[in-house]
Amino acid sequence: MEKKKELSFTEGSVAGSLIRFAIPVLGALILQAAYGAVDLLVIGMFGDASSISAVGTGSTFMNMVTFVITSLAMGATVTIGRHIGEERPDKAGDAVGTTIIVFVVTGILLTILLEAAAAGIVTILQVPAESVAKTITYLRICSGGILVIIAYNVISSILRGTGNANLPLLFVGVACVVNIICDFLFVGAFKMDVAGAALATVLAQFVSVLFSLYFMKRRDLGFTVTQKQIRVNRTEFRYILNVGVPIALQETTVQISFLVINSIINGMGLMPSAGYGVAQKVTAFIMLVPSALMQSVSAFVAQNIGAGKKQRALNGMVSAIIGGTAVGILMFCLGFFAGDTLSSVFTSDQEVIAQSFAYLRGFCFDCILTCTLFSFIGYFNGRGMSTPVMIQGIVSALCIRIPVSLFMSRLVDTNLTKVGLAAPISSVFGIIFFLIVFFRVQKREKLRQDMI
Repeated sequence: MEKKKELSFTEGSVAGSLIRFAIPVLGALILQAAYGAVDLLVIGMFGDASSISAVGTGSTFMNMVTFVITSLAMGATVTIGRHIGEERPDKAGDAVGTTIIVFVVTGILLTILLEAAAAGIVTILQVPAESVAKTITYLRICSGGILVIIAYNVISSILRGTGNANLPLLFVGVACVVNIICDFLFVGAFKMDVAGAALATVLAQFVSVLFSLYFMKRRDLGFTVTQKQIRVNRTEFRYILNVGVPIALQETTVQISFLVINSIINGMGLMPSAGYGVAQKVTAFIMLVPSALMQSVSAFVAQNIGAGKKQRALNGMVSAIIGGTAVGILMFCLGFFAGDTLSSVFTSDQEVIAQSFAYLRGFCFDCILTCTLFSFIGYFNGRGMSTPVMIQGIVSALCIRIPVSLFMSRLVDTNLTKVGLAAPISSVFGIIFFLIVFFRVQKREKLRQDMI
């Protein structure tokens, strides 16, 4: 059996530990965004604007489903990380066994629901008439592979809870290579258009899941899962849900808000719809650093809270904010000044590129803000305090992001730049909200210590 190489967050340099963990997490996210972007890239090469719109809208919806699954799985990441910090591998095994059962059931229910609701989803999203049939096809094929998508993301969440970010990077690399090959084969050679892009995505993740199961059986992860443990352990189930459900509800609301924005933009016409689809792929890359920070801080904080090192957990969040903001400024510059160049990677249609660039100019201010916002989210998630995260996400989405987007879309002579500003405006609220919560928690804990 291969020697255990999981990273301990409870010792050594705070910044060094975060960087060593965040780099492979970021690499995995880059590759994951890459194989998602390849679908649109290849469709842009071999299809038309209606195909671009269909893949853009369909992938946005499936990304929402994936984000919700990953958010729910964060409950497993935090639970396992805490048990690793407590040096209780048996409890970590119980958590993994519970996670397997929970997500198998979730996958079966989601498959049935999404297959039945595909046509209704397209109607709700106000997909342009030229893209309706293609969007339904994309959604139904991806929905048929939802169990694979769930397995793919849950395995990565479990590994990150142990402090291992290298294996998820390897697995997503496999998926990326398979997806690129299949995209050019199905879409380019076989002329399967949108259906080929969807099939390539599902097949790539299926191969990656098989690959990951093979490697995990041959590696010491710091805990074992026996057949007896593959059941619902009530204690672990409650903790996973207590952490994961609020995060999932928050992410669901956030993603629904982006779908509503997608619907608003779809109502503006085919070209804005296609441009927004391209812009979403660009922003997927631009926002990778904040996403990597959130996952890294969650795992870091969970292990240190489990080990009783609250100050070290706090230092990890501060380090993530400082380092992430520096990178966020660079990402802002790319989006604001070179968004047209980035958009041209996905399509040669100049009108679609112009629409994408317009959206990016408004959205990219969020690059600077989200490194702070996501670091706070990672900190509270890692501490198991996911209720404030849920409240912030729901209020930001329903009371700020959607209303601002709708207001901007109805202005005289509006454009996608104005609609794109809704994201950074909602992030400003989120940061203020978390600062208030953070200082209240710090004050409460200080009073508690003084009483002792």
